[in-house]
Amino acid sequence: MLTLCGFSVSNYYNKVKLALLEKNIPFQEELVMTGSRDETVLGATPLAKVPFIRTEQGSLCESQVINDYLEAAYPAVPLLPADPFAAAKVRELCTFIDLHLELVARELYPQAFFGGTVGEATQERVRKQLVKNIAAFKRLANFAPYVAGETFTLADCAAWVSLPLVAMASKKVLGEDLLAAAGVDWKAYAALIGARPHAQKVDADRKADGARMAAAAKPA
Repeated sequence: MLTLCGFSVSNYYNKVKLALLEKNIPFQEELVMTGSRDETVLGATPLAKVPFIRTEQGSLCESQVINDYLEAAYPAVPLLPADPFAAAKVRELCTFIDLHLELVARELYPQAFFGGTVGEATQERVRKQLVKNIAAFKRLANFAPYVAGETFTLADCAAWVSLPLVAMASKKVLGEDLLAAAGVDWKAYAALIGARPHAQKVDADRKADGARMAAAAKPA
């Protein structure tokens, strides 16, 4: 049985978890925090990032690599179109969401979610990059009703876990929800995906893990 390693507060962990659930792949979960120095963990994910999976053949890290592996190894419930070009367009969206939206907005997370501060120069740089990248994303995304078109795909596994973070981080730190300002109705989209039973499972686990981590962080 596959083992998904990481923690349920991580959006990239949940990106893989949603794909596993939607594809009806049996798996178990193992709690591993980012930054572990355990040699067993480093052997599976050398940068100590989550998620990673353990399979009978070995381990894999990087969320999109994992999801592409799942799609190839477990084709019974496809989350990519059969047509190679259409499948590539879905992967294009995944890359755009991960690298050009979420990774850019991630620079705001210390202030948005963790009580830190982000300098004004960084804020302005991130704002400019996000405005540019969101406009580009809109040219690729369909939201008809799913991000790649009429069917749920791997692009939705990426979008559902990351678009709200981009919006919330920009709102909290920059004073403006840059997705909404660009005309991306991410709240309606998030509600659509969030109504799926597997998404509800992911969200419930995320909230429970968040509560656990908050309780553990409180002084005794």
